[in-house]
Formats: sequence, structure tokens, C-alpha cells
Amino acid sequence: MAKKIDVVFSDFTPGSALKKIYDMSPKEVIDLVTQSRLRGRGGAGFPTGLKWQLAAETGIRPKYFVCNADEGEPGTFKDKMILEKQAAKVIEGMLIGAYAIDASRGFIYLRGEYKYLLSSLLAKINELRRQNLLGDDICQRKGFCFDLEVRLGAGAYVCGEESALLSSLEGRRGEARNKPPYPAEKGYMGYPTVVNNVETLSFVPHIILNGPRWFHNYGTEKSAGSKLFSVSGDCKKPGIYEFEFGIKIKDLLKEVEAGEDTKAVQIGGASGFCASKDDFNENICFEGIPTGGSIIIFNESRDMFHVLKNFVEFFQQESCGQCTPCREGCSRMLEGLLKFESGKGSSKTIDDLLDLSETMSLASKCGFGQSVPNSFRTIVSKFKDEIIAR
Repeated sequence: MAKKIDVVFSDFTPGSALKKIYDMSPKEVIDLVTQSRLRGRGGAGFPTGLKWQLAAETGIRPKYFVCNADEGEPGTFKDKMILEKQAAKVIEGMLIGAYAIDASRGFIYLRGEYKYLLSSLLAKINELRRQNLLGDDICQRKGFCFDLEVRLGAGAYVCGEESALLSSLEGRRGEARNKPPYPAEKGYMGYPTVVNNVETLSFVPHIILNGPRWFHNYGTEKSAGSKLFSVSGDCKKPGIYEFEFGIKIKDLLKEVEAGEDTKAVQIGGASGFCASKDDFNENICFEGIPTGGSIIIFNESRDMFHVLKNFVEFFQQESCGQCTPCREGCSRMLEGLLKFESGKGSSKTIDDLLDLSETMSLASKCGFGQSVPNSFRTIVSKFKDEIIAR
């Protein structure tokens, strides 16, 4: 059984990991992070060490390091707590990454709805500057200079996608870019840029201090380490939990005291996967059911049609409108669901919408449109009777 642990919110002395990397070359830092098998905790799960390596290998200057704090996935609230409680740890993770790729400037891209965190973040940044943990010649290391600023988003869900985030940072409309080139090659203002999620960065100092083998003590072979979960919905103990990767859904439900009447669990937010009782023995990990961290629990009193409609309405409103598959697909999907609400839907309507969802997954430009069908397909497949009954 996967253990409940405490790494992200554990005590940390600012500067401790940073001073340790001064005995290492940038390549050795990247190799260590690569050996840890740390993968992005924002949902995509891209190997962190590989992302750093790609940026380090390019000879183009300047380079930038960005913390993605645009936590817009419905049901997710872990990153804001990390920034409230452990901002110095996240910033030190950025500094370690900046040292590894030779970046001299960085940004924390903060979700617009988290504006209330801005003053405390700025105060922490100024405190770190006074302690010589930001700015010039950090920790008396001649030539290692890195400073950062906080930029606020404007509430666009799509800016959680790294290339759309970079467009927003540049002062342009938040829209995803074509890949390749990837941000590590051509990112902010056309220069090499690494974008890492808040939670991902919070693990980096611990990996530096304790080593890759320590990190391998948690999780699974393909999903090393632990994961923060934002748990909400029909349970007695909602909140933020840290579990090893590989925890079974049923064990998580037991920990948060969800009742025997639990009907479904939405894993990964609105863009994630819906698990029914038949799935509660499955593991939450990259090779099992992946998640960016949101866990929404529904009991038998919940109408899964209303749940699905709520998700699709959200996507229809949040689509940036740049590509046709997502822009039109979200609208057509909502129209199809409204047919059921008016009693005009049928099995053919569902089949047509499933075909549409396949097109969206294959043809949408970015992860937004590609992931919209996840909740639709899984809710329809597991709770089709509730939809057809209309």
C-alpha cells in the first residue's frame, strides 16, 4: 500500500541545496536530476532532467527559467498552498535549474486568481535578495547571477500550457504555439526557456540534498517519488495530501474518508479521467491513471450527466478559439449534451460525439483540445445509462 508522506511541506533551510550544487558542474546537476527520474507534476509528466538538458545544450543566450504557477485545473489547489508555505523551496528549485542551464533571469507566472499571493511572494523574493540567495554572485559564487520577477496571468485556463504561458509572458494573447521548436530551444522572446510546475520545483532541492536513490524509495519504477493531491467533493476529509505514486484509488478514498456510497472519482480535474467503482483497484501513476493532482469525489446522490455538462461548459468557455477542432468541437459537444437535456438525444448522438472527441484528440493544436474528450469519453462509457435515460 502506498504511503502517506511529507516531503513538499517538510522543513527546509534556504540555501542548503544551492550551496551543495557549487561542488558540482551544471552537467552533474542535470545528471543527478535525470537519475532521480523526476517527471513534471503539472500533468504532462515530461522528464525534468531531459528538459533541462535540452536547454543546457543550446549555445544560444540569454536563457530563461520559468515557474508555471497558473494552477487553473478545476479541483486543483495544491500549488497555491506550496507558494504560501514553501515559496523559498520553489525558488531554490528554480535557482538550481538556472545554474544547470546557465539562465540569468526567471519568472513566476502566477494565476490571476491568486493575486492575493503577490505581496507575500514579493516579500519572500526581497528577503532572499537580502540573504544573497537571489541577485548577483549568489552565495558568494562569483559569476552566478539570477533574479526573477512575478508576472500575473489574466485568468485564461489555456495559459497553463507552457507555450501559451510564454506568449502571455511576452504580452501577447495566450495561445499555444506550434511544436517544434520547443520552449527549451525557442521560448520566451525566442530564447531557450525551461518551464517547470510549482510542485515539480519543490522536489528539486530535496533530490539535491538526499540523492536520486532516496527519491526512488517512493513511488513506482516508472513514477518515482510522491505526488500532491487536491481532494474535494463527497468525503469527510477534503484537503491536500501527499502520497507515493502508485496509491490505489480505494486506498486514497479510505484515507479521505469517502463513504461506501462513492459513485465516481474524477482524477486529474475536468480534463482528466472518471473512475467508477470498477476502477477503484487501479493505481494512480503515470503508467496507471495519471493525474495533475485533482481528485473530485462524487457519491450516489450526484447526477453524472450534470457533472459532464458542467465540465463541457467550462471547456466551451475556456477554449482560446485558435484551432477549429477545439473551438468548434467544444461547442458541438455542448450542443449534443443539451439535446439530452431537452429529451432529444439518442444513442446515435453519443456515437457522433464520441467520433467528434476522437477528432479533437487527434487534431487539436495543444493539450487543451487534446484532453477535453477525456472526461467525456470516460463518463459516457461508465455512466451511459444515466445519459441515455434522458
